[in-house]
Amino acid sequence: MTESEAIERHERLVGSVNHHLYLYHVLSEPEITDAEYDELFDQLLALEAEHPALVTPDSPTQRVGAPPDHHFSEVHHARPMLSLDKCTEVSELQSWLNRNERLLDAEISEFVAEPKIDGIAVSMLYENGSLVRAATRGDGSTGEDITANVRTIRAVPLRLRGNDFPASVELRGEVYIPLQDFHEFNAAAIEAGEKPMVNPRNGAAGSLRQLNPEISAARPLTLFCYSLGSASDDFSPSTHAEAVDAMQSWGCRVNPRRRVLRGVSECESYVAETLEERTELAYEIDGVVLKVNDLSVQQELGDLSRRPRWAIAYKFPAEEATTTLRRVDFQVGRTGVLTPVARLEDVKVGGVTVSNATLHNLDEIARLDLRLNCRVVVRRAGDVIPQVVRKLEGGEAEIETPTHCPVCETPVERIEDQVALRCPAGLSCRAQLTESLIHFVSRTALDIGGLGSKTIEQLVDTGIVDSPADLFKLDVETLSELERMGEKSATNVVDALQHSKDTTFSRFIFALGVPGIGEVTASTLANRFQTLPALAAATQEELEALDDVGEILAENIRTFFANDRNLRVVNELVSLGVHWERIEQASEQPCEGQTWVLTGKLEVFARPKAKELLVELGAKVASSVSSNTDIVVAGPNAGSKLAKAKELGKPVWDEPKFIEFLRQQGVDVPQ
Repeated sequence: MTESEAIERHERLVGSVNHHLYLYHVLSEPEITDAEYDELFDQLLALEAEHPALVTPDSPTQRVGAPPDHHFSEVHHARPMLSLDKCTEVSELQSWLNRNERLLDAEISEFVAEPKIDGIAVSMLYENGSLVRAATRGDGSTGEDITANVRTIRAVPLRLRGNDFPASVELRGEVYIPLQDFHEFNAAAIEAGEKPMVNPRNGAAGSLRQLNPEISAARPLTLFCYSLGSASDDFSPSTHAEAVDAMQSWGCRVNPRRRVLRGVSECESYVAETLEERTELAYEIDGVVLKVNDLSVQQELGDLSRRPRWAIAYKFPAEEATTTLRRVDFQVGRTGVLTPVARLEDVKVGGVTVSNATLHNLDEIARLDLRLNCRVVVRRAGDVIPQVVRKLEGGEAEIETPTHCPVCETPVERIEDQVALRCPAGLSCRAQLTESLIHFVSRTALDIGGLGSKTIEQLVDTGIVDSPADLFKLDVETLSELERMGEKSATNVVDALQHSKDTTFSRFIFALGVPGIGEVTASTLANRFQTLPALAAATQEELEALDDVGEILAENIRTFFANDRNLRVVNELVSLGVHWERIEQASEQPCEGQTWVLTGKLEVFARPKAKELLVELGAKVASSVSSNTDIVVAGPNAGSKLAKAKELGKPVWDEPKFIEFLRQQGVDVPQ
């Protein structure tokens, strides 16, 4: 893979991951399963491991989850809520232990294990024994305040029992829906003509994020507390097990299957035992969590950027089932790429009915030698994503490669040097228009609240909206006529549209949905060209001269602005009032030729904003420390990058020194 291809693939993966994070965590309207998302995320991790220079502070790999919903107030976690590293083999577990022991230069003998509940992580803060706040994990540093909803969960003590609890303590747990309660709830919902939950995890997530706590109270939620977030000085347990035992004594629900283990052999036995008894459990699990028991050792091991070194999730193997492939449909994405989807005879896999499976591309169909009505093995990788693993027998006609778009019937084109097919109709294709509009209104683009995917589909299907510009022509009367859209909701959408007109040039560029342009590249283009006419007139050579732009991406940009329809839409958006303040590039570039690295948490400016300011001053902001690095800015919780900087003898600035430098350059910095 060439550098330009890697950059283009990285931009696509980042955009896709961010899109699905937004749909799941903010809109509660997931389009893909959790494991399909995990597959995308793992592809991004693998690509960044192969090309470290692609890692940027705003890559999804540098955070845990998604931004908090604007309907809920924000909660800043005193200690980050991180996701876990994972393994699937005992050898990988041994490697994890070996790495940690080398880091400590000491043996680690004790671990705590418990089933990995497939639910939603929450943080609960108790002051003087009373529950005062509960929050989601959010992006790991900042979550959503869901106190009112968590208070409805009967397993959550509103006040801790006894009198030996600390003055202040943050407890962490997993909210979930027991399997029997899930099935009973869905049966009642179907009987009442209401929409059932997709699965227990999705149901728990949606229940916790209801704006009306009465809805949460009607859902069969419960939880297990599993760890200590933080505590005042009057509580200082020495081990993780001791902390969990204390939680139980305070009236918190903890998993009775938790166990203290010694050595990898006992961990292996526990994993095997849990896997064997998995189907007998009252809740869904996708593995076992193993943690170093000694809290002082946990602290010494510390955290990486998005996961603790002292804990690991042992993921169970996917479950498989046999079914029949009835047909293959092709779905059209935002950029026109056709993705084959297997339509299966319904089959239970891991307790969930599977009827569809993604086939990735035409090569996958050929590799598996799939034919209509053949028998296939289906697996839910990570216990969630449906995959066709192999063909068993049978089959009739070959699966035909489409010659025309299944939505707009435009003849398709094969993408050069790829196995993918693409519909070239652009926004004239209803499917591409719908996906483009969903991207256009997303939080990282123009951030137009209230326009979910279902609403946009209605607007496109009814012919009300034919381009992004048409969104700004919507009125309350028109919107009120849509399904599930009352006058109040319609008014909110119109207000959000008006508010979104005041944006930034980089957001506007990103919202246009040019293939390959992510948030970082959009910012680079905005800083370099400053105006729409300059960007639209940019030559191939000017574009390729930018660090974030290769030959293919430069061609995509030129093709986009050479399209008359695209230009009309862009100009119409501006005429309808979409605007941004022009940020003049400084005449002097004090950081010209310098390479900076940002690490840790910055308080005054978030790292993406800090990067933007440095780029405006002429600096190149890299994602990793190397011999070419000039300055490293390190905030709290800085990890391996700080260690690397010290090893190479590079200058390290704390945030106050960085802020003082910015002020000296004339940057407006909040006091």
